[in-house]
Amino acid sequence: MRGVDEDSGEYLGPSRKQNRREALEVLALAEALVDLPDGRLARLPVPDTLMPHIADTRRITSHIARKRQMAFLAKQMRREDDETLHALRDALDAGGEAARVDTARLHRAEQWRLRLLDGGDTALAALLDEYPNADRQRLRQLVRNTLAERAKNKPPASFRELFRELRDVFAGASSVPDDAVADDAYNDGGVDDSPDDADADQR
Repeated sequence: MRGVDEDSGEYLGPSRKQNRREALEVLALAEALVDLPDGRLARLPVPDTLMPHIADTRRITSHIARKRQMAFLAKQMRREDDETLHALRDALDAGGEAARVDTARLHRAEQWRLRLLDGGDTALAALLDEYPNADRQRLRQLVRNTLAERAKNKPPASFRELFRELRDVFAGASSVPDDAVADDAYNDGGVDDSPDDADADQR
């Protein structure tokens, strides 16, 4: 509240500046939800009414249309009560256990990507022993495509897709091995292993 009107004694509503700040905060929360891996999103307390809007936003590739849909998603989120939005922010807290486990998965995806590219079918067999639900054929094809990209000095599209595929494999698993979480706990400040950044320095 801005305070009390001196003449009428009525409470004044939130200022335009405050409304804009709150709207931007909800928009940032919407963007964070849309960018989450499916496995992480499924574990958050997202209301069922919002899930279709999140799915619609993810499907849009046009920048302008996606921006418009993101604004619509944020508008729907502002209709939720404060407790719901607070719960979502808490679940996304960078210092929380869920975020720490998710970061460990990203590091593990990068480690396995390098291992698959260096070790071929031997490394793939080891991965499948640990994660039997992983798609063998897709992973093998992505590894081959990435190596072909390297050989021809092409943009690293398959390199990025391999990271995303591995990330989804680990997100779909029931847990991340304790050693992966422990290793991440010693990472000073964390390494940003999102596909756009981690993939930029393809070797």
